[in-house]
Amino acid sequence: MALKKRGKYRYGDGPEDIATEIRRCSKENAYVATELAAARCTCGGDRFELELDETQGAAVRICVACAVRHPIGDSDEYLEEAELEACSCLCGEETFEITVGVSLYADSAAVRWLYVGCRCPACGLTGVYRDWKNEHEDHVALLARV
Repeated sequence: MALKKRGKYRYGDGPEDIATEIRRCSKENAYVATELAAARCTCGGDRFELELDETQGAAVRICVACAVRHPIGDSDEYLEEAELEACSCLCGEETFEITVGVSLYADSAAVRWLYVGCRCPACGLTGVYRDWKNEHEDHVALLARV
């Protein structure tokens, strides 16, 4: 699968294209994402509505199959102060495939920066919807909570 650029946006054929877009965007940000995890619900679902608050560094995914809300990564620690906003695609759809990528500090398991990447299954639009500084000490534990 490969991303196709149309205008200023990129479109992918499948969820694996989200990782490619996270890597591309993270290189531009100078905090290259080296570790990634695709979101999957405990029910097995892989499509979600997404709510974000970049200021607080919080994201919540809502499974469209079972309607369970899942804080992404360490977002549960910031939800009390968060003002979450629902995301939608340029095409108007509100369902996404989600992958999270992290950049690490050199020679460390500690996270430096977090990227929330999405692909709209309806039109294929693929992008990093938000990114923020994240100081979690263990990227493996953080990504296990995607």
